[in-house]
Amino acid sequence: MGSKLSIMDVDISGLKVLVRVDYNVPLQEGTDIISDDTRIKASIPTLKRLLDKDCSIILCSHLGRPQGKKIPELSLKPVANRLEKILNHQIQFAEDCVSQETARIVSNLDKGEILLLENLRFYKEEEDNDKIFASQLAQFAEVFVNDAFGAAHRAHASTSGITKFLPSYAGLLLEKEINYLESTLENPELPFTAVLGGAKVSDKVKVVDRLTKIANNICIGGGMAATFLAAENRNVGNSSVETDFVGTAQILLDQSASAGANLVLPTDVVVVKTFERASAFSTKSVENLEDDDIIVDIGPNTASQYASVIGDSQTVLWNGPMGVYEWENSSDGTHIIAKALANGDMLSIIGGGSTVDAVNFFGFESKMTHVSTGGGASLEMLEGKELPGVASLYETIEG
Repeated sequence: MGSKLSIMDVDISGLKVLVRVDYNVPLQEGTDIISDDTRIKASIPTLKRLLDKDCSIILCSHLGRPQGKKIPELSLKPVANRLEKILNHQIQFAEDCVSQETARIVSNLDKGEILLLENLRFYKEEEDNDKIFASQLAQFAEVFVNDAFGAAHRAHASTSGITKFLPSYAGLLLEKEINYLESTLENPELPFTAVLGGAKVSDKVKVVDRLTKIANNICIGGGMAATFLAAENRNVGNSSVETDFVGTAQILLDQSASAGANLVLPTDVVVVKTFERASAFSTKSVENLEDDDIIVDIGPNTASQYASVIGDSQTVLWNGPMGVYEWENSSDGTHIIAKALANGDMLSIIGGGSTVDAVNFFGFESKMTHVSTGGGASLEMLEGKELPGVASLYETIEG
């Protein structure tokens, strides 16, 4: 992980360790039932390492966006219960994250015991990166470990501010995430293909810009394809186009050509007349779209072409679905891409967020080399930004 130290590099035996995890898990609507515990499971290697080192472990995380208010529906108590089952280890739970009662519980925490603090974002000071709040968290421990890649792009009290008060190291998940993305961007095994989808070009402009300089192929799908097609002066019907970014898309097309990157756009698409699951779906060439057509997926020829490019690649980075995969009639594009990656022997990196949801939806998660736990953090790394939650960790001393 470059020059940053992880818990594998230092002796933390017997210490009280505050671990920032990312337990921002999805809940079934209107309930406290966890619908996907992937992020909880992703923290287990770090927890087992700390338990093996006889540490006392204090876990902290956020859940949802309570905006500084104590919202019972966003309590981490259900997460404590699920973690206890997954780890097969008792998990104590503190009803607050910085109260005197919490301090008392922490002071009585023995080696080998685990305590999960209540939702950090019940305090607005967390997102404000408040120094006093960070110091209150820091007083619980002797060492800080950041294992929350999904929150590493946020300069919050529990990811950045706290590092001013405690020796700070990377957990195993954070280290793994950074290593995969850094190696992909800095020294990928070629051919390297990026598959980019999602709704907006504006979300991916900097990513596409950087990838044109390092990728052999960039396959475009999702809603953002309409803006790129519009940049080629094609009629995209009633599809959503970011008019302010058509010029940018044209620049990226020109830039990729001059850089030798093969930026590939759909040649056929699935369209509807009204954006509804029950609509009539049809497949058309991008040359023959009507003014009331709405693009909802890449077409079968495009999906086959992209799958062929993927099959010829040694490294593939995928960020963003190819269409509205939740609808059966516009799911094939995303499904075919996922299947091509699952069946291939290339290094496959799934860039977090809705792409992970899509891979899970089709049951291919276990077939991918690396499935990222952080959508926003992945995007910022792909853009070349330094993540605040990583920048502030301890570094190795050369020489």
